[in-house]
Amino acid sequence: MPDPAPGADCPGPEGGAVRRGRPRSEAVDQAILDAVIELLESGQALSDLSIEKIARTAGVGKATIYRRWSGKDELFVDLLRAVEPPDPVLPGTSVRDDLLVFLESLRQRGLAKRSSTLLHSVFAQMQLYPKLWDAYHQCVIEPRRRMGLDAIRRGMERGELRTDLDLELVNDLFVGPVLLRTVLRPGAPLDPDLPEQIVDAVLTGLRPPGRS
Repeated sequence: MPDPAPGADCPGPEGGAVRRGRPRSEAVDQAILDAVIELLESGQALSDLSIEKIARTAGVGKATIYRRWSGKDELFVDLLRAVEPPDPVLPGTSVRDDLLVFLESLRQRGLAKRSSTLLHSVFAQMQLYPKLWDAYHQCVIEPRRRMGLDAIRRGMERGELRTDLDLELVNDLFVGPVLLRTVLRPGAPLDPDLPEQIVDAVLTGLRPPGRS
């Protein structure tokens, strides 16, 4: 049996999980997410958050939460989706245009993680829980990574990029500088012109011979 596609078991719009029953209330969904944020901002650790405590803070029953999420891991992944900037829609006009939009979205996420005490705290704690960290990678990071790979693949197919290089390597060349400044050098600048600097510098070395 083939492995499921990444994101297939993820809650929310990225994955394929479908919940049966009555239509979900967006107001109730938001009340539950707000309750988790309130508890985290009060200084409680992820490990201390029980479904019962979240339900009590949100003013709903535990069954209301379980109709929406199978457990805390799914709920926390949806929370991070809600508080992070949304994934962009790539224009598809050229590989340069696609990569500028894509890298700008990564830059905005880097800025959000720097400025949000909540995001900084949650990401630090998540790495202590392998199951939660894996769920976040499957449901959020992997679809985002595929977006960049698809943009590069289209550029190769249109003759905008050399085709003799490994797709993953090319993706790393574009994405790496933003991630390095976000994760390994959190004090490094994430200036508005950074995506353009990266894309134009890397494209200079990746264009096919004779193409400007």
